[in-house]
Amino acid sequence: MFDLIGFLIAGGIVGAIARLLVPGRDPMPWWGTILLGAAAAIIGGWLARLITPDNRGFPWIASIIAGVALVLIVRFVRSRTAS
Repeated sequence: MFDLIGFLIAGGIVGAIARLLVPGRDPMPWWGTILLGAAAAIIGGWLARLITPDNRGFPWIASIIAGVALVLIVRFVRSRTAS
């Protein structure tokens, strides 16, 4: 239970930072930001384990980079479906 709460808090932090780093308007609800951040944390953590075995601070950086990529992908998909 506490792992899930911690994971959602980390997802919210990663998602919020990723959305702040990508300029422009992004109409995404708060729960979308948390889900995006949680997905980024999974992807970033997995990539960090592949790249560095000791993982000292790198998973957070990798998660934020993955979050920025996911924000850009979401924006791209939304712009393609809106046209």
